[in-house]
Amino acid sequence: MSKTMTVKKKKPFHISSVFLYLVLIFWGLTTVYPIIWVIQNSFKNKNMIISDSFSLPFGELFTTANYRRAFNSLNIFEAYKNSIFISAMVCIIVVLLAGLASFALVRYDFKLRKLLNTAVLASMMFPVFATIIPVVRLESAMGIAYTKNWWLTMLSVILPQVAGNLSFAIVVLTGYIRGLPVELEEAAFMEGCGPFYIFFRVIVPLTKPSFATVTIFAFLWSYNDLFTQMFMLKRPDSYAITILLNRLTSKEGTDYGLMAAAVTLVIVPVILIYILLQKQIVKGLTAGAVKG
Repeated sequence: MSKTMTVKKKKPFHISSVFLYLVLIFWGLTTVYPIIWVIQNSFKNKNMIISDSFSLPFGELFTTANYRRAFNSLNIFEAYKNSIFISAMVCIIVVLLAGLASFALVRYDFKLRKLLNTAVLASMMFPVFATIIPVVRLESAMGIAYTKNWWLTMLSVILPQVAGNLSFAIVVLTGYIRGLPVELEEAAFMEGCGPFYIFFRVIVPLTKPSFATVTIFAFLWSYNDLFTQMFMLKRPDSYAITILLNRLTSKEGTDYGLMAAAVTLVIVPVILIYILLQKQIVKGLTAGAVKG
């Protein structure tokens, strides 16, 4: 019996590849090291941070006093609860509305479709700074902003963040849905399925990577949003984690140890989410780009 052997061809070695990898490694270090620097300084005394900020926190340098002070002086768990609630609601609403809008823009032919597509793309050019004053005045007139009701206060932040994330979500989902075979939906329609059934039972399962990408980005953008929250969250019981960090910075001033601990508490959940879900992010973005 003859055995067939597959010989893998080695890729030719290029000096340019070494140079490219060195550049990428240097770029990666410049991105990662500031985060490591903040985390290691969060375990040092504030005086040692000023005199010896680049040493590793071992031996006498190591202390957890900054984290004890952060938990004692700041209502961190309440701020985490508010941030997670706001971000989760933004994710749910954005995914639902953007998914339905993308499905309609791709599969239905109506007079205003081109105009709506243009409006979605055009809305991405307007920064939040240009719209915050009309948004505040509108929500104040509606009785949502600056109330003592916790639910209304959360709603005053959720609505602008949903509006800010919708355009990006629609663009990503539209590119992916456009590449799906329409025969699957036609077969479901011939079986008597309605539009909502087709969307939730056919479209959503086939576009999971793209929906995962939209969900992750919406969550991270909402979690890290400081500008909108500074305008809407004025009461201490409604502070999100970014607002709490901003208040700490203005209150404590040069207490670098406490500031480093607070920054670490803010960024660590985001880093963990990205590490765990980075494959979904890359997969969803590349799939939407290729199919679009």
